[in-house]
Amino acid sequence: MKSAVYILELCNGQYYIGSTPNLERRLNEHRLGKAMSTKGKLPFKLVFSQGFVQLQEARNMEYKLKKYKNKNIIKQIVADGFIKSSGC
Repeated sequence: MKSAVYILELCNGQYYIGSTPNLERRLNEHRLGKAMSTKGKLPFKLVFSQGFVQLQEARNMEYKLKKYKNKNIIKQIVADGFIKSSGC
């Protein structure tokens, strides 16, 4: 399975950005409340994911996305369904 960067929309309207070597497993951890970052903010919706060959690529993209303080940029990525390379 490919590594991925993903965006969750939490029940409080916030976005959570993460990366993982196994998206299905990580989403299950979030659903079961085993991820401290989203525990207590359930339910959530997976609104975006993008695969990468290497985990480090996904981690790098996660860090870049987390630097954005403007929620509208994240909303645009979700709406577009992909990350524009010029934006990162």
